[in-house]
Amino acid sequence: MKNLSFKMIVPYLTAILLFLVITLVYFSPLLEGKRLLQSDIVHHQGVSKEISDYRDKTGHEALWTNSMFGGMPAYQISVRYTSNLIGYLDKVFTLWLPNPANYLFLYFLGFFVLMLVLGVNPWLAIAGSIGFGLSSFFLIVIEAGHNSQAHAIGYIGFVLAGIILTLRKKYLIGGIVTAVFLSLELNANHPQIAYYMVILAVLYGIFELIGAIKTKTFLPYLKSIGIIMVAVLFAFLTNITSLWATYEYGKYTIRGKSELTTEKENRTSGLDKDYVTHWSYGIAETMTLLIPNVYGGTYQKLSMNSEIAKALEQNNYPPREIMKEQQWPMYWGSQPFTSGPVYVGAIIVFLFVLGLFVVKGPLKWWLLAGTILSIMLAWGHNFMTLTDFFLNYVPGYNKFRAVTMTLVIAEISMPILGILAIKEIFNPENDRKKLFKALQIAFFITGGTCLIFALLPGMFFNFVGASDKSQGLPDFMMNALIIDRKNLLVSDAFRSFALITLTAGLLWAVLYKKFKLAYAFPVLIGLILIDLFMVDKRYLNNDSFTTKAKVEKPFEPTQADQQILQDNSLDYRVYNATIDPTMDAGTSYFHKSLGGYHGAKLRRYQELIDYQIGKNNMQVLNMLNTKYVIVPDANKNPLAQQNPDALGNAWFVKGYKLVENPDAEINALTKFNAKDTAIIDKTFSAALKDYSPGRDSADFIKLDSYEPNNLAYSYKTKSNGLAVFSEIYYPKGWEATIDSKPAPIFRVNYVLRAMVLPAGEHKVVFNFHPKVYYVGEKISLASSLVLIVFIVLFGGFEIRMAMKPKA
Repeated sequence: MKNLSFKMIVPYLTAILLFLVITLVYFSPLLEGKRLLQSDIVHHQGVSKEISDYRDKTGHEALWTNSMFGGMPAYQISVRYTSNLIGYLDKVFTLWLPNPANYLFLYFLGFFVLMLVLGVNPWLAIAGSIGFGLSSFFLIVIEAGHNSQAHAIGYIGFVLAGIILTLRKKYLIGGIVTAVFLSLELNANHPQIAYYMVILAVLYGIFELIGAIKTKTFLPYLKSIGIIMVAVLFAFLTNITSLWATYEYGKYTIRGKSELTTEKENRTSGLDKDYVTHWSYGIAETMTLLIPNVYGGTYQKLSMNSEIAKALEQNNYPPREIMKEQQWPMYWGSQPFTSGPVYVGAIIVFLFVLGLFVVKGPLKWWLLAGTILSIMLAWGHNFMTLTDFFLNYVPGYNKFRAVTMTLVIAEISMPILGILAIKEIFNPENDRKKLFKALQIAFFITGGTCLIFALLPGMFFNFVGASDKSQGLPDFMMNALIIDRKNLLVSDAFRSFALITLTAGLLWAVLYKKFKLAYAFPVLIGLILIDLFMVDKRYLNNDSFTTKAKVEKPFEPTQADQQILQDNSLDYRVYNATIDPTMDAGTSYFHKSLGGYHGAKLRRYQELIDYQIGKNNMQVLNMLNTKYVIVPDANKNPLAQQNPDALGNAWFVKGYKLVENPDAEINALTKFNAKDTAIIDKTFSAALKDYSPGRDSADFIKLDSYEPNNLAYSYKTKSNGLAVFSEIYYPKGWEATIDSKPAPIFRVNYVLRAMVLPAGEHKVVFNFHPKVYYVGEKISLASSLVLIVFIVLFGGFEIRMAMKPKA
């Protein structure tokens, strides 16, 4: 430590300062008090409103919400897990920057640490960090509001750095880094990104194992793996509440196995195949890694010099007025739509290809394998041989949708190998002739591809999209649009060729000492920054920001909402028939909705939507206590209609019908009287032993008080009664009492709760008290305290050793 000079730390301070400057420049509207309007965050605000209101009112977590899909656990909506003390370090590593600037800074910093661990010069590591952090997809997910996804991406570099350190026999520091940053990775709460990170880490472990066998260093390898497993254990224990809750809940969601026997060919033990692969990258679309607008990008405005503007003018349309506002469908790939391409950068792709020729050893093969696997998995339904294998045989893979997201792996592996390639080029001990030959080959492959696409675009593509007919554009517009799509490709292909040429020229100049190495670093940083920054700004720019007030209050009540809000009844539901119920967050903001917006809704409720709600089965709407239905009026404005047949919060039925299995249970709802009959799976028949069918006209049950996680009822019945509650059945956490004594709950009508209630006047209370939360938080607190003790002890030891005078 005594020998540490300011000159030595300049590159590291420069890195942090540069990352901060780039971040603040990119998100400069934040400095003006504006906020990024993110669609998924808007949805989140809608569906989490009841949870947030309860937290603000009571200071406690609701853990359950009735504001969407009839009711569901809040674990993956908006629950704060405060016992993981490691999670508080997140603010430190992101310098307390506001959302979403913190995520971009974290991208840079995490990859910078990874590069340093791999022995890369810090100035070169800065270039790599910018190349990684500005990969277009990482900015697109921020624009969309996938904040947990961006957060998790930011910690990948740190975690990989810890694993590599451990496998390189830096056991103590490697283990601690792995434990801390894997804890933060899991705390970011995006299991899908963590899963893809594990795939890349496992591949690295396999190649290290092969090397250990070859070099007969198997025992140190096993020791490293053991330490990594201990680190993983601590990371899991510090996040045990969310992980345990997600695991338990996941079995009952669309990510768990369906109990229905229909559509077997489309089923997996998790999500259905068509749902998993709905967003699949086209095989040729992979070229967007090199040329961003190969497939048109996304909806965007075009200039007055575009073919569509000329066509409008020729056909007597006012082009300036139309072009000023209109967003044109430039994307023509096979995905339903896209917010932008996955572009890792022309320079990064060139350097990656260069790395295949100049980088030696297992690192190259690890990164190549990760890249190829990532790309082929992203093809999804375009390459079902591999996709089927992973869906059916690789544990956990079928729990995640949107296979295009596997390209995250390539977006990590490609810049790593690319920067390692430059490291080899800049190493004066390497054979200059071999390096120059590799440089030529990489240039001809990548630059040549760009040039061919620029000069002969029609040879490979027709620029006609599968959804073009649904756009409803006249032929003259569509023909002009096709030309504009081709022009976008040509323009970006020339752009990528120019960037590759400049980079190749820079490396050649350094290689042959025509250019000083010290100057090459800032030039390279500048080229990568220009390449990616300009493309990213196509998809996330200053126009994406709005006022703070609009972000904080994203929904305004419609006339229908205002009408419904006049009803002061204690608890009822609303069905908005003007929108897809699975894409409806706005209704949840104001009411308890039958719809919602969530990627892990309860499986049975989704099936109820598919089989009954979506077919407007009024008996099902009645049993869900749907007091209001929002429909379009003559002018297509939302209009609230009261449903006089809604059955209320609970009711006594006259009798029941036992069915053999879930198929029979959901089909029985097609024709039944929800007021009089309960449909019950025979697996719950034992719960009926104290009940005889019948109902007295004087019997009643009513809701006395409501909280998301606590509902109190009073009732009176002449004899034992079968009460159906318009509340969603979930077997993990809901407890019922009758006059403060525990009582069993069972399922009826495919999704609802029911109880056999004893005769007389009594009180019934439902309370949501999930073990996974209350026990999990205690484990999380204890384990994070232990990990903090390890960190403090290690830090003290390192400081003591550094201060110790050398003999």
